[in-house]
Amino acid sequence: MAQANTGDEVQVHYTGKLEDGTKFDESEEEPLSFTIGENRVIPGFEEAVTGMEPGDEKTVEVEPEQAYGEHREDMVMEMDHDQIPDEVEPEVGQQLQLRLENGQTVPVLITALGEDSVTIDANHPLAGRTLIFDIEVIDVAEGSGSPDGGGGGEGGNIVTP
Repeated sequence: MAQANTGDEVQVHYTGKLEDGTKFDESEEEPLSFTIGENRVIPGFEEAVTGMEPGDEKTVEVEPEQAYGEHREDMVMEMDHDQIPDEVEPEVGQQLQLRLENGQTVPVLITALGEDSVTIDANHPLAGRTLIFDIEVIDVAEGSGSPDGGGGGEGGNIVTP
Protein backbone atom coordinates (compact mmCIF):
# COMPACT_ATOMS: atom_id res chain seq x y z
CA MET A 1 0.00 0.00 0.00
CA ALA A 2 1.12 3.54 -0.73
CA GLN A 3 1.93 5.94 2.08
CA ALA A 4 0.65 9.48 1.57
CA ASN A 5 3.50 11.86 0.68
CA THR A 6 3.97 15.31 -0.86
CA GLY A 7 2.44 15.40 -4.35
CA ASP A 8 0.04 12.50 -3.69
CA GLU A 9 -3.70 12.99 -3.98
CA VAL A 10 -5.45 11.60 -0.92
CA GLN A 11 -9.07 10.94 -0.06
CA VAL A 12 -10.03 11.02 3.60
CA HIS A 13 -13.07 10.93 5.79
CA TYR A 14 -12.77 13.18 8.82
CA THR A 15 -14.63 14.72 11.71
CA GLY A 16 -13.39 18.00 13.18
CA LYS A 17 -14.17 18.83 16.80
CA LEU A 18 -13.25 21.47 19.34
CA GLU A 19 -11.72 20.56 22.70
CA ASP A 20 -15.17 20.62 24.33
CA GLY A 21 -16.39 18.00 21.82
CA THR A 22 -18.38 20.41 19.64
CA LYS A 23 -18.31 19.20 16.02
CA PHE A 24 -17.48 21.98 13.54
CA ASP A 25 -17.04 19.98 10.32
CA GLU A 26 -17.10 16.51 8.80
CA SER A 27 -16.78 14.87 5.41
CA GLU A 28 -20.16 13.09 5.77
CA GLU A 29 -20.80 10.78 2.76
CA GLU A 30 -18.31 12.43 0.37
CA PRO A 31 -14.61 12.08 1.26
CA LEU A 32 -12.33 15.12 1.19
CA SER A 33 -9.80 14.97 -1.67
CA PHE A 34 -6.64 17.08 -1.76
CA THR A 35 -3.04 16.91 -2.93
CA ILE A 36 -0.44 17.01 -0.17
CA GLY A 37 1.76 20.07 -0.55
CA GLU A 38 -0.76 22.31 -2.34
CA ASN A 39 -1.79 24.08 0.88
CA ARG A 40 -5.50 23.46 0.30
CA VAL A 41 -6.03 22.23 3.87
CA ILE A 42 -4.57 23.52 7.13
CA PRO A 43 -0.92 22.54 7.70
CA GLY A 44 -1.62 20.40 10.77
CA PHE A 45 -4.20 18.32 8.89
CA GLU A 46 -1.86 17.82 5.94
CA GLU A 47 0.97 16.84 8.30
CA ALA A 48 -1.30 14.34 10.08
CA VAL A 49 -2.26 12.61 6.81
CA THR A 50 1.35 12.42 5.55
CA GLY A 51 2.66 8.89 6.06
CA MET A 52 -0.79 7.31 6.46
CA GLU A 53 -1.97 4.48 4.19
CA PRO A 54 -5.45 3.56 2.92
CA GLY A 55 -7.41 2.09 5.82
CA ASP A 56 -5.35 3.90 8.48
CA GLU A 57 -7.28 5.83 11.12
CA LYS A 58 -6.09 8.26 13.77
CA THR A 59 -7.10 11.13 15.98
CA VAL A 60 -4.88 14.21 16.01
CA GLU A 61 -4.86 17.45 17.96
CA VAL A 62 -3.91 20.47 15.86
CA GLU A 63 -2.70 23.58 17.70
CA PRO A 64 -3.74 27.04 16.42
CA GLU A 65 -0.31 27.69 14.83
CA GLN A 66 -0.89 24.68 12.53
CA ALA A 67 -4.56 25.52 11.93
CA TYR A 68 -6.05 29.01 11.56
CA GLY A 69 -3.49 30.85 13.69
CA GLU A 70 -3.89 32.69 16.95
CA HIS A 71 -6.79 35.09 17.44
CA ARG A 72 -5.33 38.50 16.55
CA GLU A 73 -6.67 41.62 18.21
CA ASP A 74 -5.37 43.73 15.30
CA MET A 75 -8.00 42.02 13.12
CA VAL A 76 -10.81 43.32 15.35
CA MET A 77 -11.81 46.78 14.14
CA GLU A 78 -14.31 49.44 15.03
CA MET A 79 -15.97 51.19 12.09
CA ASP A 80 -18.34 54.09 11.84
CA HIS A 81 -21.91 52.90 11.29
CA ASP A 82 -22.08 54.98 8.10
CA GLN A 83 -19.41 52.74 6.49
CA ILE A 84 -21.98 49.93 6.35
CA PRO A 85 -24.15 49.99 3.20
CA ASP A 86 -27.63 51.42 3.79
CA GLU A 87 -29.33 48.17 2.71
CA VAL A 88 -27.58 46.24 5.52
CA GLU A 89 -29.17 46.29 8.98
CA PRO A 90 -26.20 45.25 11.17
CA GLU A 91 -26.73 42.69 13.94
CA VAL A 92 -24.27 41.03 16.32
CA GLY A 93 -23.32 37.64 14.84
CA GLN A 94 -23.99 38.75 11.26
CA GLN A 95 -21.34 37.93 8.67
CA LEU A 96 -20.44 40.50 6.02
CA GLN A 97 -17.78 40.78 3.34
CA LEU A 98 -14.99 43.35 3.73
CA ARG A 99 -13.61 44.57 0.41
CA LEU A 100 -9.85 45.15 0.66
CA GLU A 101 -7.98 47.88 -1.19
CA ASN A 102 -6.62 45.23 -3.60
CA GLY A 103 -10.19 44.19 -4.55
CA GLN A 104 -10.24 40.92 -2.55
CA THR A 105 -13.07 40.30 -0.13
CA VAL A 106 -12.76 38.64 3.27
CA PRO A 107 -15.53 37.54 5.60
CA VAL A 108 -15.94 39.52 8.82
CA LEU A 109 -18.23 38.98 11.78
CA ILE A 110 -20.07 41.76 13.59
CA THR A 111 -19.19 41.31 17.27
CA ALA A 112 -20.61 44.51 18.82
CA LEU A 113 -22.83 47.46 17.97
CA GLY A 114 -22.42 50.93 19.44
CA GLU A 115 -24.60 53.96 18.94
CA ASP A 116 -22.44 55.18 16.03
CA SER A 117 -20.04 52.27 15.55
CA VAL A 118 -19.86 48.64 14.51
CA THR A 119 -17.13 46.28 15.75
CA ILE A 120 -16.06 43.64 13.23
CA ASP A 121 -13.73 40.66 13.59
CA ALA A 122 -11.79 39.48 10.52
CA ASN A 123 -10.23 36.49 12.29
CA HIS A 124 -11.20 33.05 11.03
CA PRO A 125 -13.97 31.73 13.35
CA LEU A 126 -11.61 28.91 14.45
CA ALA A 127 -8.59 31.16 15.03
CA GLY A 128 -7.01 30.56 18.42
CA ARG A 129 -8.70 27.18 18.82
CA THR A 130 -7.10 23.76 19.20
CA LEU A 131 -8.79 21.44 16.69
CA ILE A 132 -9.22 17.68 17.02
CA PHE A 133 -9.62 15.56 13.91
CA ASP A 134 -10.64 11.91 13.55
CA ILE A 135 -9.12 10.95 10.19
CA GLU A 136 -9.52 7.84 8.04
CA VAL A 137 -7.53 7.55 4.80
CA ILE A 138 -9.67 6.10 2.00
CA ASP A 139 -7.24 6.29 -0.93
CA VAL A 140 -3.77 7.50 -1.88
CA ALA A 141 -2.95 8.16 -5.56
CA GLU A 142 0.69 8.85 -6.34
CA GLY A 143 1.23 12.06 -8.20
CA SER A 144 3.25 15.22 -8.30
CA GLY A 145 1.73 18.39 -6.92
CA SER A 146 2.91 21.97 -7.37
CA PRO A 147 2.71 23.84 -4.06
CA ASP A 148 1.36 27.38 -4.24
CA GLY A 149 0.54 30.04 -1.69
CA GLY A 150 -2.10 32.67 -1.13
CA GLY A 151 -2.03 36.43 -0.73
CA GLY A 152 -3.51 39.05 1.49
CA GLY A 153 -4.01 42.74 1.98
CA GLU A 154 -5.08 45.42 4.39
CA GLY A 155 -7.69 48.15 4.59
CA GLY A 156 -11.06 48.05 2.94
CA ASN A 157 -14.78 48.69 2.88
CA ILE A 158 -17.78 46.59 3.82
CA VAL A 159 -19.76 45.21 0.89
CA THR A 160 -23.17 43.58 1.03
CA PRO A 161 -23.45 40.10 2.57
